[in-house]
Amino acid sequence: MTEPAGESGQTEPTAQSLPLKLIVGLGNPGQQYTGTRHNVGFEVIAELAERWQCGRPQQKCQAEIREAVRQDRRILLVTPLTFMNQSGQSVQQISRFFRIAPEEIVVVCDDMNLPNGQLRWRASGSGGGQKGLADILLRLGTDKVPRLRIGIGRPPGQMDATAWVLGRFRSEERAAVEIAVRRAVDSIEYCLDAGLLAVMSRFNQSSS
Repeated sequence: MTEPAGESGQTEPTAQSLPLKLIVGLGNPGQQYTGTRHNVGFEVIAELAERWQCGRPQQKCQAEIREAVRQDRRILLVTPLTFMNQSGQSVQQISRFFRIAPEEIVVVCDDMNLPNGQLRWRASGSGGGQKGLADILLRLGTDKVPRLRIGIGRPPGQMDATAWVLGRFRSEERAAVEIAVRRAVDSIEYCLDAGLLAVMSRFNQSSS
């Protein structure tokens, strides 16, 4: 089907013809995991969807997908419906279906190695102990996948790491996390405007 021509006589671009970007927030599906430390990536996607006034999500490729258009770019906001450790299944399917290159994917996930609420952008690297991110890198066959890590802090004492990430933020932590989620969304918008090097320089700082 021929796309409509503008006043200049040139074809007007449609949303489907715009370059694609994929933003994936990691977490575990199900009400029982809502608000847990491992699901902070889901919270970022929810905040993005609200700020950008996205419509209801569609289910496709084992994920919930919302769509937005920003800065002449079509952006898919994704929350996988697989569990955290199999996040790569969904991301691999979506990247193949929509033909999205790994460098056009941003993964948003929690990180126990960062203080609670601190942000860290990276253009590439290992999973760093985050099993959802590690599964994505494995299935895509590259470590050159941009990612935004959000600190959730280390478990206290001898507490099991799994129990920590599947637990909910304590009341004294929650305010810092809510600020971090909003800053994460700010940083994603800035990254779309200015690029990875600029966002790393500006946002890879203490959350204080």
